[in-house]
Amino acid sequence: MKEEKILYFDIIIGISGDMTLSTLLNLGVPKEIFLEELGKLNLNGEFEIEINDKFENGIKGTNVNVIAKENHVHRNLIDIYDIIEQSSLNDNIKENAKKIFMEVAKAEAKVHGTSIDKIHFHEVGAIDSIVDIVGSCILIDLLCVDKIYATKVPLGSGFVKCAHGVIPVPAPAVAEILKDVPVKFNNVTGECTTPTGAAIIKTMCEEFVDQIEFETKQIGYGIGYKKFEVPNMLRTFIGVKKNKI
Repeated sequence: MKEEKILYFDIIIGISGDMTLSTLLNLGVPKEIFLEELGKLNLNGEFEIEINDKFENGIKGTNVNVIAKENHVHRNLIDIYDIIEQSSLNDNIKENAKKIFMEVAKAEAKVHGTSIDKIHFHEVGAIDSIVDIVGSCILIDLLCVDKIYATKVPLGSGFVKCAHGVIPVPAPAVAEILKDVPVKFNNVTGECTTPTGAAIIKTMCEEFVDQIEFETKQIGYGIGYKKFEVPNMLRTFIGVKKNKI
């Protein structure tokens, strides 16, 4: 039998960038090491980051809040690629982060009827989304797993306000990003999965399975901000999967 160290995303209600950061940090990556790596982006003057314990329905998890400072700017894909390339992060983190941003850019361009180079990100070009995406790539790299699995991705229902007005859930960009990914329409009212979360899981996850056998070693809980009728959390497992050779 061959042992495989896996990361499994148990996407209970949905997935967003901040909840991905939160659940991965809750798996036990030292906060100091994460912040040291994040500093390699050289954007510390644009944001502050708060990492706190938070309880959801009596369950203790981690909550991450990225606070943009007043001098923050919205960027296009080339701007973001330049920031990533000029950082001193390792090549694996850089490549994964660029792939995630490309997924978002392609979806936004398709939805808004324009080209990738003309997309000026709104929510996704903001500093908090840059930190969410690059930070998630940093944490996954630090966890040193062999393979990433996830459940089918829940989408939510209803409507949500964005920069362009009121749009249906899932947001068109989310629906576009999650093409070819197993999804499920749940009855939770609101935006459960964001474009950032959708792009992270599509890029990083190698297999989407609701049933999987492994030995659990660590469990992480990321707690979100929104209040739904069910617990707003993202759970992850580090485990060992035994495969026949």
